[in-house]
Amino acid sequence: MTRFVLFLLSGLLTVSFAQEKAAKIVPGKRSEIRFSESPPQSSDPVRVRYRLMAAEDPPAYDVTKESFEILLPEGYKPDEPHGLFIWINAGDSPAIPKEWEAVLAKHKLIFVGAKKSGNKRNIFDRVRLAIDANHNIRQLYKIDGRRVYVSGFSGGSRVASMLGVAWGDMFSGTICCMGVNFYTDLNAPDGKVYGLSYIPNEQLLPMVKKACRYSLITGEKDFNLANTQAAFENGLKKEGFANAQILEVPDHGHKPPPAEWMEKAIRFLDEGKD
Repeated sequence: MTRFVLFLLSGLLTVSFAQEKAAKIVPGKRSEIRFSESPPQSSDPVRVRYRLMAAEDPPAYDVTKESFEILLPEGYKPDEPHGLFIWINAGDSPAIPKEWEAVLAKHKLIFVGAKKSGNKRNIFDRVRLAIDANHNIRQLYKIDGRRVYVSGFSGGSRVASMLGVAWGDMFSGTICCMGVNFYTDLNAPDGKVYGLSYIPNEQLLPMVKKACRYSLITGEKDFNLANTQAAFENGLKKEGFANAQILEVPDHGHKPPPAEWMEKAIRFLDEGKD
């Protein structure tokens, strides 16, 4: 048996094993899932560094040593296309408010979030974990490519905001909850200037500005309010992003938004699927 045939058989066995595990995931119940491969967008450290124009090199990374949480919506049907909601939390647990689960199920979104992807983890790994979740879930389930969304809270939201632009070819929409980074300096209403955080690919950027959608959620009492306002007015709008909105939750501080506000953001992103 040739090496090529052995390689093909090995790949088929890996896919079959992954699909068998996916078939055991119970809808409506949070479960752990692991992945066996990374796409070139995350496995190649040069590509990862280039997408952000970072000065430093990404550290070693192996997705097989990572674990993720997945939640299939209640009533999930394998033959029906679903959207994908990739979550990056500020803490090491990929937790979301319990009331969000009904909203995700209503809008037929599969939830996935990496464990140990909080603010203490380096930016490169947090990016790669989200990319790997995107890639692998799309191999296992019937995903509507027009509804692949990345989101996060606070520091995790800042990572999501970078992914939604720098990897806009992989994520059709971004929901930022109480935190936004941008690729230009931002003059904010509070008089502060928030410096640029990354530099996206100039060739990719025109497509991202036209096709991707962005919903920024902040709160009246959120300490990132001015930063978020600046990212919207002097960032997304000024730079010509065609599909962006800002939502300000009244009397709300620095914590995940109520379910009805998350649903408003999802509805806005879903407008781009038609």
